[in-house]
Amino acid sequence: MRSAFPAIWHLRLKVGPDALPLFEEVFETFAESVTMFMEDKSGISDGDCDWFLEGYSRTPPERVKIVSALSAVAAAHGIDVPALDIEQLDNIDWVLENLRDFPPIDAGRFFVRGSHWHGRVPVGRTELLVDAGTAFGSGEHATTKGCLMMLDRLAKRRRFMKPLDLGSGSGILGIAMAKMWAVDVLATDIDPAAVKVAAINARLNGVASRFTSVLSDGYRNRALKKGRPFDIIVANILAKPLMRMAKDLAAHLAPDGVAVLSGLLDWQERMVMGTHERQGLRLKDRVVRDGWATLLIGR
Repeated sequence: MRSAFPAIWHLRLKVGPDALPLFEEVFETFAESVTMFMEDKSGISDGDCDWFLEGYSRTPPERVKIVSALSAVAAAHGIDVPALDIEQLDNIDWVLENLRDFPPIDAGRFFVRGSHWHGRVPVGRTELLVDAGTAFGSGEHATTKGCLMMLDRLAKRRRFMKPLDLGSGSGILGIAMAKMWAVDVLATDIDPAAVKVAAINARLNGVASRFTSVLSDGYRNRALKKGRPFDIIVANILAKPLMRMAKDLAAHLAPDGVAVLSGLLDWQERMVMGTHERQGLRLKDRVVRDGWATLLIGR
């Protein structure tokens, strides 16, 4: 009998923070999704931490080719070759398995919960129901929480009318904007599964009529050209894609618009801002959580 969930291979490296961007390029060649995270060994935020690079692939990784590519990068920069771990994950819904253990999350005015939680939502909070699915973004990650906190700050200053959630994953940020400002939101993702999950989550949150989820590689879908300019763009992806799309972001942002950028480590902030400053965009605010930065930029 065929499993309901596809086989997924998990690639993992333990690396120093300076080597993360070097080996990230290798992982981007062999994995469909790449992420990085920090483990604080002491638990007191004293800088004693380990950094890990992870990749996920739906096709069996070729260890020999990956190790060869890692070795070439390491030799070019005079550093040690990190040990590569490859593991085939069981054919289960990992998001569902993880969500069962996640408590609700507070992020400014937002209260994020899964359908597995049946408590009472605090008075005055905006509830975001993000159910289990195959897309990233259930609110527990520091970048997602950072974006929600930034949206909470922005809501105290002005109301936005034309939001774009670029790289929406589960759709949590677009849903937050649709609920908060009662406006139509365009959400995009490069992964067809994420597009479907975002639409499902919009329906669960009662904003399906105001939420459009489309497949798009960056800003290439015609819906973005038709919908621009956007007065707020939220892009919670990774540092390098943010840098590559800086020119497109500027072209789609309204003159008085702002963008919320996340998915970058705090030490990557300078290079991400460098590419956007060349497009006439400036840093206006920032949130840093657990080594991850969320930036608010505008003209």
